[in-house]
Amino acid sequence: MSADEAYGLACQGTALLWRGDFQDARRVLAALGKRADRAQRRRRSGEPAELFHLHRQARSQRARTLNSLLIPLNTDYSVPLSRAPDVRRACTETWGPADAVSVTSLRALQGVIGAHEWREKGIEIPETGGRIHPHFGVFAPIRREYVDLVAATPLPGAFASSSVAFDIGTGTGVLAAVLARRGVARVVGTDLDPRALACARENLERLGLIDRVDVVPADLFPRGRAALVVCNPPWVPARPSSPMEAGIYDADSRMLRGFLRALPEHLEPGGEGWLILSDLAEHLGLRTRAQLEAEFDAAGLRVVGRHDVPPRHPRVADRSDPLHLARAAEITSLWRLAGR
Repeated sequence: MSADEAYGLACQGTALLWRGDFQDARRVLAALGKRADRAQRRRRSGEPAELFHLHRQARSQRARTLNSLLIPLNTDYSVPLSRAPDVRRACTETWGPADAVSVTSLRALQGVIGAHEWREKGIEIPETGGRIHPHFGVFAPIRREYVDLVAATPLPGAFASSSVAFDIGTGTGVLAAVLARRGVARVVGTDLDPRALACARENLERLGLIDRVDVVPADLFPRGRAALVVCNPPWVPARPSSPMEAGIYDADSRMLRGFLRALPEHLEPGGEGWLILSDLAEHLGLRTRAQLEAEFDAAGLRVVGRHDVPPRHPRVADRSDPLHLARAAEITSLWRLAGR
């Protein structure tokens, strides 16, 4: 079967179960990806919100097409193909113990392998005193902006009487670790995702900080009040199309609004809430600055300061990206919020 024939079948929704050499399967997947990219017409003009939604539709269609190439797995997650890598540990980390033969898309399997490599190698974050090891499905701290902001912003004066901080949506635990390294006596990190909770605990244990940071399951806030409450919610108000996108997209800004509305009742007198938020959504036409400030006002919050950093990720310079203009103009801000 030629790559063109395989691509035609994949576009029609026909799955292709690969039985040949594993490395040949990788080459076929790359060929399908090139054909999918050529088939997508990238519009360069139009309203930013329209371009954003068209871009997401195109990416979703591309993913469906490429996910049609399937790879068999044995009962122990070994791949019964020649020249196949040993993926058993990576698959077990992601999907739990195997109990039957199965199939998976090669594209998904590559994601599992990549996540395992990130977990093994880790990401050097000097402000934590070591490396952060992200788990599959947990947002990895590969962008430095929000870490730099939390590491550099002066701590609120309320720490003179109460050295407690909350890290809402802790994920890998990176911000909780930064706060602990800055001298906060007790940090409580919360998350709803069991993967994130396990990931954060593992990282904090490895960094020697688990005795100063509690990681608890909670929908946003734990019980009590704190001198500082930090939250780095998903930045784009759109519906995630997969669990992997949950760290980027937040339908109807649920987490952002929930954090703001409950923040005043969880702050100690003189305490601050630190909201780390990119303005990418504003450049995409998905939210205005006036709407964001109206959310602050509705929650009974006032802005006592703001610190901004420009983006430094590679996409800023990628002019082939349909969203290049928005990404190039993006600013990440740490909003210092207090009750009125």
